[in-house]
Amino acid sequence: MSPRAATETGPGGGPGTEPKMGFVGVRTAGSSIMKVFPRWAEALGLPARRLVGHDLPLDASAADYRALVTAIRDDPAHLGALVTTHKIGVFRAASDQFDELDEFARLCGEISSISKNGGRLIGHAKDPVTAGLSLEEFLPPGHFARTGADVVCLGAGGAGTALTWYLARRPDAPARIVCTDTSAERLAHLRDVHLGGELDPGLFRYELVESAGDGDRLVTAAARGSLVVNATGLGKDRPGSPLTAAVRFPEHGLVWELNYRGRLDFLQQSLAQRDARDLTVIDGWRYFIHGWTQAIAEVFHLDLDTATVERLAAIAEELR
Repeated sequence: MSPRAATETGPGGGPGTEPKMGFVGVRTAGSSIMKVFPRWAEALGLPARRLVGHDLPLDASAADYRALVTAIRDDPAHLGALVTTHKIGVFRAASDQFDELDEFARLCGEISSISKNGGRLIGHAKDPVTAGLSLEEFLPPGHFARTGADVVCLGAGGAGTALTWYLARRPDAPARIVCTDTSAERLAHLRDVHLGGELDPGLFRYELVESAGDGDRLVTAAARGSLVVNATGLGKDRPGSPLTAAVRFPEHGLVWELNYRGRLDFLQQSLAQRDARDLTVIDGWRYFIHGWTQAIAEVFHLDLDTATVERLAAIAEELR
């Protein structure tokens, strides 16, 4: 696969004079943002009304990532991009091509949005903000102090890293945060991020899982009221779920599927137990809203207040 073929999808993917924003993912054409962005651009009066998808495979090469960043950097009409699945890959392969990286991008080794300012290319890691804004919308005040509940975060990639970082720094932190992944390398990286951020090492437990049954065991062992999160991408980028149908979610628990589109097998598993286990089940729609509004604010140098974000959310809901 040539770098150009890997980084351009849909009409108008190449350089041009019309301002545009990019979306770096796996199958970007299926995202609701392709319908939502033009409406948001109109509502905000943005100089760019076009969103360009840059699709890369899950096993993209360093050359693919570098070609993508170079194309964005060298195209004056390309104002920036949101990065989803490839946050860590972009950082590892192309961080040296950025003039500036924010603190969390440097610490976590990931880039979730790309912007430009005065000819400088800037990389941001906005996921802790996105995770925090989304979490606080459904987590009851004082939940962990009141219940002594745990968090089981399934997936140690970019989303899992950001969420566990945010949770550990909350005044009302969980009793324990169990972090799982199928990759020992990703778990080691996550541990390094936590240590580098001087987070309490006693708060975390790192579990290498070899099958969905391993995930079942960890979720079933979680305390009542625990938060279980699918941060793996399974159900969206790849089929399946990190759990099996035999899993038992914690009673009175909160179950958060970070995805909002795809087969969403994990979401269906939790919905099947919602009444019997008294679960609060949340999909990834608000995570999607906050992720995109944070990236748009960086790319277009905007200060989006709560009222504006809710106005944009209402527009998106009409098109969902």
